[in-house]
Amino acid sequence: MSRVIRVAGAQMGPTQKADSRSATLDRMIALLEQAAERGASLVVFPELAFTTFFPRWLLEDAELATYYETAMPNPETQPLFDRARALGVGFYVGYAEMTPQGERFNSSIIVAPDGAILGKYRKIHLPGSVEPRAGARFQQLEKRYFEYGDSGFPVFRADATWHGALMGMLICNDRRWPEAWRSLALQGMELLCVGYNSAAYDPNGGDTESAGLRTFHSKLVAQANAYMNACWAVAVAKAGDEDGSGLVGGSCIVDPNGVIVAEAQTLGDEVIVADCDLDMCVQGKTKMFNFEAHRRPQWYRRITEQVGVTPPDGDAA
Repeated sequence: MSRVIRVAGAQMGPTQKADSRSATLDRMIALLEQAAERGASLVVFPELAFTTFFPRWLLEDAELATYYETAMPNPETQPLFDRARALGVGFYVGYAEMTPQGERFNSSIIVAPDGAILGKYRKIHLPGSVEPRAGARFQQLEKRYFEYGDSGFPVFRADATWHGALMGMLICNDRRWPEAWRSLALQGMELLCVGYNSAAYDPNGGDTESAGLRTFHSKLVAQANAYMNACWAVAVAKAGDEDGSGLVGGSCIVDPNGVIVAEAQTLGDEVIVADCDLDMCVQGKTKMFNFEAHRRPQWYRRITEQVGVTPPDGDAA
């Protein structure tokens, strides 16, 4: 029996600080409809899809609170859920979560085609700083505005609509950390969804990395980790110029051999689609990356027990 899921990546162009929530939601619904017209049953949206990337600013509490979702869905986001259910399409979406206890997380969910929430993930690898950088035009304050994810790296089993796929989620910077992918793959993960808002260049004037190099790195981590974990990867950007701060595009769908099978061509709203055959994961999972046969975790303790770099003892040569 074929285990093919037609998956769409719904890349979004920039969402400006002044854009209304309703206008952004209209764009998302339009992308959802385009994906459904092309036969997709799963649509992957970016990180923090309902808003601009607000951690670039130092915000007062009253304004900051407007960027968080206290429930999902809620009255403002319900139209996306309703349209998806009407179309028989599920989706992954990233958002800023505020819990009833006042905890704040950079979160994502997967919603099944019947409208049920299959699972939630909270971003673990938060970049940036708690305190703002003096004199900087733009900040990266995720560590100030979010707590570290507290639910680990869960894998969720879909129902027959998605052929019982074993699905995992990451968010933006998480995709650059191989430990995250491997934690999911050790649970049999076959399909990885990840949304991101990644800077295209240093918005404060640094010139050590170009937009081209950063886009290359974004694709590289999806390709390498999909191959090394024998899974499909759907990596989807919010891209373009948001209020003077550039975001990379490069949204792509990668097969378990690390091959890009669909790729965005713009920095705007764009749908990419691919048929993801979950059975393609079997080759890697039973041969090169047969974890049961080849892993030697007794030698990996340094990965989980150490944070910073500890050089070997002795003087440098």
